[in-house]
Amino acid sequence: MSWSDFEHTAPELAAEGRRLLHRDGIGQGLLATVRDDATPRIHPIWFAIVDGRLYAFISRSAKRVDLERDGRFALHNHVDPASPSEFSVRGRAVAVDDAAVRSVVAADWAFEVDETYRLFELEVEAAVLGARPGPDDWPPQYASWTADAPRS
Repeated sequence: MSWSDFEHTAPELAAEGRRLLHRDGIGQGLLATVRDDATPRIHPIWFAIVDGRLYAFISRSAKRVDLERDGRFALHNHVDPASPSEFSVRGRAVAVDDAAVRSVVAADWAFEVDETYRLFELEVEAAVLGARPGPDDWPPQYASWTADAPRS
């Protein structure tokens, strides 16, 4: 499901997630990838929501191999100790080979992308928010969403 589909079905959760993922004015977070024959990995990445879709340019790396082979991912925001709410999405990454889409996404990207970077759409299947307004607020107030949950 695209980010905009997620926003449509869970608008408040998506809005808070977007705020936390872009807390520093740019999409930054930790990407977890898996591969059947290896242990999970965690990677810092930049990403963007463009035209209602969550994208990441990934260089030649272990994380790219993981996404190409398996596709499963989790993306987690960087946590600010002063306001430690956390947000994560899980789903599947899909390689985007359309040159026109790549051009649109790259136009305002945080860094210069070249042909060594592959574009992936991070399709959203589940999201979790752990709200903690301050460092002394415990436990977090959790809200979650899954794409396959029944809708009312």
